[in-house]
Amino acid sequence: MGHPPLEFSDCYLDSPDFRERLKCYEQELERTNKFIKDVIKDGNALISAMRNYSSAVQKFSQTLQSFQFDFIGDTLTDDEINIAESFKEFAELLNEVENERMMMVHNASDLLIKPLENFRKEQIGFTKERKKKFEKDGERFYSLLDRHLHLSSKKKESQLQEADLQVDKERHNFFESSLDYVYQIQEVQESKKFNIVEPVLAFLHSLFISNSLTVELTQDFLPYKQQLQLSLQNTRNHFSSTREEMEELKKRMKEAPQTCKLPGQPTIEGYLYTQEKWALGISWVKYYCQYEKETKTLTMTPMEQKPGAKQGPLDLTLKYCVRRKTESIDKRFCFDIETNERPGTITLQALSEANRRLWMEAMDGKEPIYHSPITKQEEMELNEVGFKFVRKCINVIESKGIKTEGLYRTVGSNIQVQKLLNAFFDPKCPGDVDFHDSDWDIKTITSSLKFYLRNLSEPVMTYRLHKELVSAAKSDNLDYRLGAIHSLVYKLPEKNREMLELLIRHLVNVCEYSKENLMTPSNMGVIFGPTLMRAQEDTVAAMMNIKFQNIVVEILIEHFVKIYSGPPEESAAPPVPPPRVTARRHKPITISKRLLRERTVFYTSSLDESEGDSDSFSKVRPPGDKPTIIRPPVRPPDPPCRVAAPQKPEPKPDIVAGNAGEIPSSVVASRTRFFETASRKTGSSQGRLPGDES
Repeated sequence: MGHPPLEFSDCYLDSPDFRERLKCYEQELERTNKFIKDVIKDGNALISAMRNYSSAVQKFSQTLQSFQFDFIGDTLTDDEINIAESFKEFAELLNEVENERMMMVHNASDLLIKPLENFRKEQIGFTKERKKKFEKDGERFYSLLDRHLHLSSKKKESQLQEADLQVDKERHNFFESSLDYVYQIQEVQESKKFNIVEPVLAFLHSLFISNSLTVELTQDFLPYKQQLQLSLQNTRNHFSSTREEMEELKKRMKEAPQTCKLPGQPTIEGYLYTQEKWALGISWVKYYCQYEKETKTLTMTPMEQKPGAKQGPLDLTLKYCVRRKTESIDKRFCFDIETNERPGTITLQALSEANRRLWMEAMDGKEPIYHSPITKQEEMELNEVGFKFVRKCINVIESKGIKTEGLYRTVGSNIQVQKLLNAFFDPKCPGDVDFHDSDWDIKTITSSLKFYLRNLSEPVMTYRLHKELVSAAKSDNLDYRLGAIHSLVYKLPEKNREMLELLIRHLVNVCEYSKENLMTPSNMGVIFGPTLMRAQEDTVAAMMNIKFQNIVVEILIEHFVKIYSGPPEESAAPPVPPPRVTARRHKPITISKRLLRERTVFYTSSLDESEGDSDSFSKVRPPGDKPTIIRPPVRPPDPPCRVAAPQKPEPKPDIVAGNAGEIPSSVVASRTRFFETASRKTGSSQGRLPGDES
């Protein structure tokens, strides 16, 4: 409900109705004053919360940036490089967001708190001072008037005239105070409409600008996020594949530890106890022993160091080895050796009877060897029957199930797989199996094909070329990867190359239906990497290279046409890799080093200066430069023009550098443009300050 205006003429009458209306104005002024206090209090709380939030995010960013991934192996895949750099990218992105937010937080006090404080203290406070003067002058006037009216008419004329002059003077002072107070209270009542709303509008505008910049950064982040998700999925697939192989290796190690010897290591090694005779008796000393059969060298490293003396490894050359008779010594698992370096016999104690047999077998001891070799599953060969089996599997898969979701990933029944393989590879009638029989579903056929390829006596891509293929996949140079693998493919034996071409052509056909079967080249690489390639030694280091085997198969699928169109020009040797000091051809994905969007600078030190320099409204901040925190204009943008304008395409919010035609002529205009774009309204408006003629 509105208040009736206070007429200046009412000040002279000072009627009860005038006083009642003035009281309504005073109550409204007090309510406004309380509201401003609450806004300032809550605004400070909001700014403090935003500052604390921003500080927490920056601390979180520093924690992310301080962490560094360590990986197993000597080389990382492209996906692992992306993952290793991800926390740094996250930190850079968070810092960029929070730098924008901190600009807004630092300017929030100038935008919201100070203008409201100034209005409350200068305008409302000044009005209260006027009120005090009005009340004081009124009280003095009416008190004097009461005394004047009680004067006796019998007083001297001079006294009465002097009293009249004094009353007139006080009446004049009171009416003047009343006029000033009425003018001031109505002025505050009218000016609060913009003096209160403008700071809040400017603060909200600054807040929305910060949010809009966050939205822009989110749009920039989406491609990086999608690529990183792909790298994470690929790495997870590589991990699953490697884990299966590691579990198999661990199982084999449990069953027969000595069958998994690392290449280049001694023939046998382990702990032995040596009998040493001293003046005061006999003692058994623990040694770690390594024996190389070719050179007959036994290296003994003492595990118990004597005080004051540091003993190094002792190298001995073996002459002969013989088992120690049980009844000749009170210790078990003993055998004797003689060496060229030490006279006499050295008595050694193994850890168990089986361990003693292994040592004596390695040293060609005179004791009979009771070690029985580990039985291996019957191995398959790459022969005509094998080619027939692979072709039949491929024909059935491509004719009946190429669109099956999870093709090759879904595992068939082990019983059915063994039944199909036993029937097809039956020596009496090999290959006599109808694959279109209802007993053989697609997952049984795909599992049988993978089983056959994994159990070949030698993998399709051979042991001989395994290290070279893995080394090519580890290269930083993408061109070298492709060229080296292309060259090495034509070094395969003819039947291996024929089988590989048959399989890769099939995998290319499968990947053409990736939308239906969800099998991409990367997924097929994870499945067929350990199937077509296999290290000759069963070691953890070899298992960690499975991810690079997957990359080899992925490259064969993606570049099938080029690789199998013919051998490279120089097929005698693969291309020479570039030196490692050169930059990577494949750059890790990044968002922090992207080209930053051009943004309108809304915060300037002075509104008048801004209107004189239009070049300051559109500038690109160089990467690495932190935004300068400067005071924004207090005045918010003028509203967009309400006049209907002809329809035309909405201009892009990003201002192209150097295009003067799109640069707003003032800060107010740039803010107006922001609101027009945000509200998706058409039309144009150039907001100007009052009195701005330019």
